[in-house]
Amino acid sequence: AGPFSPGVQSGSGPLFISGQVGQDPATGALVDGDVTVQAHQALRNLTVVLEAAGKSLDDVVRIGVYLTDMGDFAAMNEVYREHLSAPYPARTAIAVAALPLGAVVEFDAIAS
Repeated sequence: AGPFSPGVQSGSGPLFISGQVGQDPATGALVDGDVTVQAHQALRNLTVVLEAAGKSLDDVVRIGVYLTDMGDFAAMNEVYREHLSAPYPARTAIAVAALPLGAVVEFDAIAS
């Protein structure tokens, strides 16, 4: 969807992961569904980037959450709890006007 890397790490420093939406890696299309469906797929996509760098969600120290509707915050949190565990990473949640592919949620992250 643009000229960027899914993740960048310099030496043994932190891994910076670009925003991940609920894009189906097989088709390149956004998965069909609400914030819950899209959040599950976006976090699976984030996990794939982490695993390619030899890391997991347990290595994430910060996550940014971008929502087109803050009314979806509680539903996103439920999905988030299914994928991440305590102690949770530091996190921000930001309302945005729009996201790539018409997504309703996007996650970016930093892993140690």
